[in-house]
Formats: sequence, structure tokens, C-alpha cells
Amino acid sequence: MEGKKKVAVAISGGVDSSVTAALLQEEGRQVFGVTMELGSPDNSSLSRGVREAERVCRHLGIPHHVIDLGEDFKGRVIDYFIKEYEGGRTPNPCVVCNRHIKFGRLMEEALSLGADYLATGHYARLDFDPFLGKYILKKARDEGKDQTYFLYNLTQEHLEKSIFPLGGYLKEEVQELAREQELPAAGKPESQEICFIEDNDYKGFLRKQNISYKPGPFYSTSGEKLGTHQGLPFYTIGQRKGLGLAVGYPLYVISMDCAKNAIILGRKEELFAQGLTAREVNYLLEDIKKPTKIEVKIRYRSPQVEAKLYPLEGGRVRLEFITPQKAVTPGQAAVFYQGDLLLGGGIIEERLPL
Repeated sequence: MEGKKKVAVAISGGVDSSVTAALLQEEGRQVFGVTMELGSPDNSSLSRGVREAERVCRHLGIPHHVIDLGEDFKGRVIDYFIKEYEGGRTPNPCVVCNRHIKFGRLMEEALSLGADYLATGHYARLDFDPFLGKYILKKARDEGKDQTYFLYNLTQEHLEKSIFPLGGYLKEEVQELAREQELPAAGKPESQEICFIEDNDYKGFLRKQNISYKPGPFYSTSGEKLGTHQGLPFYTIGQRKGLGLAVGYPLYVISMDCAKNAIILGRKEELFAQGLTAREVNYLLEDIKKPTKIEVKIRYRSPQVEAKLYPLEGGRVRLEFITPQKAVTPGQAAVFYQGDLLLGGGIIEERLPL
């Protein structure tokens, strides 16, 4: 890695990517910025990010390239997002974007512009293990900001060309570096969770997409009809608010029956599951071919819990939790660890009830 100096930095205009570029510049790397143009007529926030990225690059005195990936982004990420919600699942578009857009198309474009590596502002620690002969990803020093969850779907080929300078920093330290460098992004608040959804208004976004949905029944776990829902895409596992029902005690979305266009509701204790199955599993190191004890995160903000992984055919696995877990959500990622080491992950297919 040290023998090659030219690095493209994925600049979004935010604090993390700005400090990433500044740190690499201080190391003596030849740095230039690359920004994905993902804008559309109904989402000005994405194009605004390009303008903010240009300000950062001017401030640092580095070249800046804007790469139009709007069509790829729509096809790979937004259409996937919509299709998953139509199927009664709750997708994680960042996982798909990282694999196919940021470390796919953007990396390809950056390398074609002469870069040896693509650097991003992800909080993750990348190293090369000479014993394994492979690159490994470990959780960031700042566990509250760790983003390895979103990187489980990468490959050795991606990691070989990647740099993550922020893995050893705390967020507070990164913010201080931004102030010291007087970067335009200094003091800028954290970006919203999903870049293409304004104000985190998922329902509003989905309604504008002409998605396929229709009202259907709410059922209790015992089969009693409780009311009518607005459409599967507008609900998610574990949801309590916005159900529009009053039965004298809190109800939660337990599961969805797509074949019957039905949503199953129950008490909080009924949210717990003994395990899950996951599909489209990707391993960063070696494939797991026999039952193995691991730790797993079933959502980005969920704790890392112990489980046993059983490999299945067709790139699938079954996970059994040591302690039952709440709100296992089809469409989300189940990401596997051993301590700080990222092993891989997959897309949750179904929950295994108690």
C-alpha cells in the first residue's frame, strides 16, 4: 500500500469525508476528490451534496471529479428499496449501495482516473493479515460510530483497493480536526440516515413512487381480525406507533403475511425470536462450512449478541441465538463477527419464532 500514493477520496461534503481527504493529504498522498452525482428533479439534497463537496476540494486545493451515477443508483438502490418494501420487507439500502455503487461503480471510475485506492470516511479498521494472506476488517475504535455493519458485503478485491483513515479516531477527534483545518464542513450536523429520503419521511417517499400496495387486515397472533392496515410497505417489524388501533394494551407488528396481504400484531413479548435464516451470505475471509459460534448484529444499532451459525445450501444460513432477540426484521442485514473481526453477513429472510 505504501508504495502507491494516488488516492481518490469519496467526498460527500460532510465532516468525515472532508477529514479523510485532509489526513491523506498530510500523509503526502496525491489526493483528489470524487463525488457521486445522484441527484434527481424531486430530490435537491443530493445535488446540494455535490456543491458542498466542491467547496471542500477547493479549500484543500485538490482536484475534484463529479461522476454521474444517477441511473446506476436508481436501478441498484432506489428500485431495490421500493421492491423490498412492496414485498413486506424493510431493506437496508446502504449495504447495497456500498457493494454496487460506492465500492463498485465509483471505485471503477476512480481507478480509471488514475487512483491506486479509493478512500472513504467509513469508521472501520482495515489491515492485511499475512498469515491468512487476506485483508481483514475490524470494528472502529469508536464503537458508537463503527460502520463495519454496512461493509460486510465487500470482497477481497474491494478491500485491496480501499483505505479507511478514520478507523482509529473517535468522532470527537474527527470534529476537532475539521475545526483545526477550518474545513467548510466543520460543525456540520450528521447527515440523515438515508441520503435519498428527505427528512426521513419513508411513507411520503414511498407514496410518491407509485408503489404497489393495498389495504388489508390486521390479525392478532391467535388469528382474530383487529382492523385494517394501509398497505404492507408502510409498516415494519417491531412498529408500535401509527397502527390506528386501540385495544387497551400496546400492540406491535410481529410479522407480515404477504400471500394474504396481512399484518400480524401481538404483545411485546411476542416480538422475540429464537433465531433467523439469512440469504445472499457473503464472507470476507473463509466460508463457514460447519456449525460455528459467532456474534451477530441484526440491525445497525442493535447490540452484538452470541449465536450459532449453521450453513445451509444456496448461500443461506440459519442462526440460533443464545438469548432470544427482539424484532428480527426480514430485509435487514444480519452481520457476523468474532469479537472485533468482521466475518461477513447476509440478508434476513425470516425470523424463527420461539
